[in-house]
Amino acid sequence: MGMWFQIALWKRILGSMIIGVIVGVAWGEGVVAIAWIGELFIRLIRMVVVPLVFVTLVSGLISMGDPSKLGSLGVRTLALYLMTTLIAISIGLSLAAILQPGVGVDLSAVAPTAVQEAVPLGERLMGIVPENPIAAMAEGNILAIIFFALLLGVSLLTIGDLGKPVADFMSAGAEAMLRITHWIMEAAPFGAFALIAQLSGTAGVGALLDVLTLALAVAVGFIAHMSIMHGVIIMKLMLGLSPMSFFRGARDAMLMAFSTSSSSATLPISMSCAEENLGIKPVVSSTVLPLGATINMDGTALYVGIVTVFGAQAFNINLSLADYLLIAGSTTIVSIGTAAVPGASLFLMAAVMDTIGMTPQQNAAVVGFILAFDRPLDMLRTVMNVGGDLSVSTAVANWENEFDKELFDRLAD
Repeated sequence: MGMWFQIALWKRILGSMIIGVIVGVAWGEGVVAIAWIGELFIRLIRMVVVPLVFVTLVSGLISMGDPSKLGSLGVRTLALYLMTTLIAISIGLSLAAILQPGVGVDLSAVAPTAVQEAVPLGERLMGIVPENPIAAMAEGNILAIIFFALLLGVSLLTIGDLGKPVADFMSAGAEAMLRITHWIMEAAPFGAFALIAQLSGTAGVGALLDVLTLALAVAVGFIAHMSIMHGVIIMKLMLGLSPMSFFRGARDAMLMAFSTSSSSATLPISMSCAEENLGIKPVVSSTVLPLGATINMDGTALYVGIVTVFGAQAFNINLSLADYLLIAGSTTIVSIGTAAVPGASLFLMAAVMDTIGMTPQQNAAVVGFILAFDRPLDMLRTVMNVGGDLSVSTAVANWENEFDKELFDRLAD
């Protein structure tokens, strides 16, 4: 048992995923017998998400000391998230135009899949303010939880010593939730094994062959965005940090994102990686990461853009430069606040495809075509989302002087 814990967590997770693929392919449909292990692991993670976000955010704000710092932190965070999303959709549209994944694809025989109507932007903004904070916590409404936690944290700062008992309780709660997160992370290899085995056994490792060009566009977009945007532009040029140190520090969270296909489920592991591997102080990690898990959807934006162009090409709809700009703008807007759960982007496509004149029937046919093999692509999208959250958190922490460079540089060797 001691040898097991001496192996780095990311190596245990990666090894478990490889074994999971082998077991899934060999066992086939019978692998559903161990699906409960993966579901149990997901439930453990979801159990800690809401209390972890709430207490760490309030505790982080209290440790900030000066409420005025919240303004600069928020502006920098939102600006950087918006920039990375716009670049992601630009990469996606460029690749779709070059690789043309929809040319020659016949969707006439595809069974249409009903597409959920996109929630209007005004309704999403209203949802940020909870009518009942306790209900918001029960429902897992992260944006509403963040809003209430911000108000509580700032109010505790303004009332001084009167708020000290509550502040101490929140600080102790944050430490307790992080300790629970550590325990759950030790079960990650077993959860990753079961989740990957189930996917391999039910969908098959060849699931992507039916949409090879589309999958290629998503994979190339993932590599380009992560290496250029986060590795070169943010880490190297903007911060003067080692890209390799960043990716090594973020790999546990990115591997977990690949397994779960959920930014929300990966959030506790992301916060642990941020503070222990990347040198991001809790005041930033507890604020920027939960916000990113809700509004920063680089992978979703890139994917929705590629699939929209794919659909247009399949139905012989000629797209002008204005259409591409329209897709970029609408995708950026609808990706904000996307549910951080597997497959959520499928229900955003209708809103984007509507902007270029595709009919509801055509929208349903496109979704029906990609639905069967969306999960493997969703895994890549989630890795991009989580990696982007950690990259932006590193940048904001650096700018706000809430960054431990010595801890970050430990992983340079």
